[in-house]
Amino acid sequence: MIRTRTFGVVPVAVVLSALVVHGQRSAHYRDFQLGTNVASVLALSGAHASDVTTVHNRPIIQQELEWHRPYTIGGATDSVQQIAFSFFDDQLFRLVIDYDREKTDGMTDADMIDAISMMYGATIRPAARATSAPIDRLDQASGMRVATWGDAEFVAALYRSSYASGFRLIVTSTQLNARARSAEAEAVRLDVRDAPERERARLKKEADDTRAVQEKARLANKATFVP
Repeated sequence: MIRTRTFGVVPVAVVLSALVVHGQRSAHYRDFQLGTNVASVLALSGAHASDVTTVHNRPIIQQELEWHRPYTIGGATDSVQQIAFSFFDDQLFRLVIDYDREKTDGMTDADMIDAISMMYGATIRPAARATSAPIDRLDQASGMRVATWGDAEFVAALYRSSYASGFRLIVTSTQLNARARSAEAEAVRLDVRDAPERERARLKKEADDTRAVQEKARLANKATFVP
């Protein structure tokens, strides 16, 4: 989790206006473009490299970065509460945007859809999920999906929390997300395969450390012991 700091983008209303004037860009959220590297996101968000968390090192590195809106005297103007950035092989493949409940209080699904459609255009009808298809854990945990946007490059899905009033937007690179999920499955398989060896190594290190501490104490006490 990164430390709170000023978000490196301009307020949402200004960004939305700029996108309408200069033309819509797909595969983005505000100034964050899917596929850009960690360094670019760090520069825009004001975070540091030390704030990035490595989720998996193999078979391909996967990393995460969380931004939380800093506290400001007089109240925040940005409607975003926090954003989680996910990277695959140094490429941004997903953003999970949670909106401030106070900033969306009273807003209907239609209100949110109208606002987000200014970035992404008309909504699309998501393909029906096959009954045998695995359920994405993030999709399931995000609540009820109320609208979807996208094209061949990306999917943006708006969710309404099922347990409290609140909205979440998930913006995902279609190609990179497929590769990331495949790599994550392989990383889990490797972790399970190597778990016994890691446990043996952990126990050996603990035993070695204990012996080292005991030997140090033995030598110190032997040198000063008076019978």
